[in-house]
Amino acid sequence: MNNNLINKYNINRFLYHFKNGNFKHILKKMREKIFFNNRIDELDINIINDNENYEKLVFNKNTYIEVSIIVPVYNQFDYTYKCLKAIKENTIFQNYEIILADDNSTDEKIKNIKRYINNIKVIRNKKNLGFLENCNNAARYAKGKYILFLNNDTQVQKYWLESLLKLIKSDKKVGLVGSKLVYPDGRQQEAGGIIWKDASGWNFGRLDDPNKSEYNYVKEVDYISGASIMIRKDLWEKIGGFDIRYKPAYFEDSDLAFEVRKHGYKVMFQPKSVVVHFEGVSHGTDVSSGIKNYQIKNREKFINKWKYVLEKEHFENAQHVFLARDRSRFKKHILFIDHYIPHFDQDAGSRTVYQYIKFFMKNNFQVHFIGDNFWHYPGTPYLDALEQLGVEVLWGPYYANHWKDWLKENGRYIDYVFLNRPHISIKYIDEVKKYTNAKIIYYGHDLHFLRLQREYEVTKSKKVLEEMEYFKNLEMTLMKKSNVVLYPSYLEKEAIKKIDENINVLDVPAYLYENFSKEDKNIKMTSDLMFVGGFSHGPNTDAVKWFVDEIFPIVRKSIPEIKFYVIGSNPPEEIQKLHNGKDIIVTGYVSDEELNEFYRKCRISVVPLRYGGGVKGKVVEALYYNMPIVTTSTGAEGLNGVEEYLIVRDDAKAFADIIIELYNNFDMLKRYSKGREYCEKYFSDKTIKKIFSEFIDFGDKK
Repeated sequence: MNNNLINKYNINRFLYHFKNGNFKHILKKMREKIFFNNRIDELDINIINDNENYEKLVFNKNTYIEVSIIVPVYNQFDYTYKCLKAIKENTIFQNYEIILADDNSTDEKIKNIKRYINNIKVIRNKKNLGFLENCNNAARYAKGKYILFLNNDTQVQKYWLESLLKLIKSDKKVGLVGSKLVYPDGRQQEAGGIIWKDASGWNFGRLDDPNKSEYNYVKEVDYISGASIMIRKDLWEKIGGFDIRYKPAYFEDSDLAFEVRKHGYKVMFQPKSVVVHFEGVSHGTDVSSGIKNYQIKNREKFINKWKYVLEKEHFENAQHVFLARDRSRFKKHILFIDHYIPHFDQDAGSRTVYQYIKFFMKNNFQVHFIGDNFWHYPGTPYLDALEQLGVEVLWGPYYANHWKDWLKENGRYIDYVFLNRPHISIKYIDEVKKYTNAKIIYYGHDLHFLRLQREYEVTKSKKVLEEMEYFKNLEMTLMKKSNVVLYPSYLEKEAIKKIDENINVLDVPAYLYENFSKEDKNIKMTSDLMFVGGFSHGPNTDAVKWFVDEIFPIVRKSIPEIKFYVIGSNPPEEIQKLHNGKDIIVTGYVSDEELNEFYRKCRISVVPLRYGGGVKGKVVEALYYNMPIVTTSTGAEGLNGVEEYLIVRDDAKAFADIIIELYNNFDMLKRYSKGREYCEKYFSDKTIKKIFSEFIDFGDKK
């Protein structure tokens, strides 16, 4: 057996489960660790290579234009044709126009471009203006809300435009967005640009592997090379276009980015927008002669214009690349560590972590994330969701083996580390303390030893008792090594304080909501019962079995037509066997949209938990959706003042009787359909920021 893989899980936990014969559990955990080793991922680049096969390209005629794509051209018909063909083949969004800015070409095919390409706008200059003025002139004819400048020596890839458009629309303060540039051989040309204090520039990640995680998250950048950039048209007009002091070319794109920030907007890099750039086709690469020589001359002009900003905001050449690459010099940095990338639509713990990450992003933190299995889950939305938020996720074989090196190299920049779950945190906490001066926040999700103690009280299992003792020692060790300890229930806080009153423990909302619009549920249009919960969590299996065995038969005698929906990922065989397709429906995993529909159409949410610790996500979520809830004392645990919003019964007969009483009493149902107002009080960004402010500084580093 591979010792490295066992160590990835945690040798002590492995030995415990092996000793007790929990082989299915061991295999499940080991599969999670093995997956990342099988990853072979290459950027999917499609390059058009047909030479002189110029079939006619016909673009759509659009009455509504949102994006004006300006392609500046001087001769080079072959490159230009392939550039436009790539746009046609790789663009799903159709409300765009193409403006071909012909800078007095002598190439006959360019002069007669409409023989080859229909439905594009051609602006032909009477004399050669040079790149900068050619772009400025063409922009005057743009009809779109957004102007996109695209070099003719490029070939765009799938989703290039859609991802840029999504990013610039995501925030009114995003003014300029740009693409990831790659060479035709697949190596990276640029993942955003860095400008140093001396005005020299770096194409970040040049000649490296563009698949690496550090090149694949949305981020602010100093500038984006003008080969593929999109700007708001109204902002472009306020700025006045490219500054003509840089004509004919070079430094106009860097200057534009600085102007965008001067006007209060952000300059952003979008890694999902991939563009192949045949660099040097237009002006060559020799800076000692020709137009390329302006690269040196214009640098001095740039320094003279932006000297104050360069001194204040930029580092000496090649210093502090970690901060320079995403303009995070004045941001606080927080590192999240969990078992894997949050599966925010599959389990409550993942949803909590995802919501906390979003909270810190909204509060101007730079967030980094390590998932202990270092796997990216292809075909799922989870990695993409974090990277599009702007989170750097360390994944893949390299970081699986070198995360300590990453901490050693970059730990000095990390202000906070947010550890999750005891069996994961114990692997990282000592290395975090060794390589960083960060404040360590430990979030246990639930107090494992307390939950296991309650399970033991129900089952009297010796194995459970041993596991309880193991986790008690593990959790208390972690708490003593942390600066701040967080749990979602005041009861867990009290249990910890009884053991060691010196531990700095706080109870925090485990779930955060943003929209608290009033919503009256139409109870008369609902029917049936629902249970929500991921079945990787043992108490949920026990709850459903108890409900089906002892509660539901009583309910069905009084309400024969009633159905019970069991909703949640990874149902074990014993739960799947309960499905009969008539009155018990086991759905397995459902999407968020499907889950919302269940909340809309079902009448009562049941949470028949007999043991477990902490605040229950399924209860909070049902409250948010204004669902009438029948639960147990365990289900309602940790929720201050929740009694007027849900009903608690611990006896099977009493649980069944209250469902029967509630089901057709519409006045009573309406009274228990106001949980959202409870969530607004206890589960909002405002609430958690107030708590976090006790140990986190939300001010910038300026």
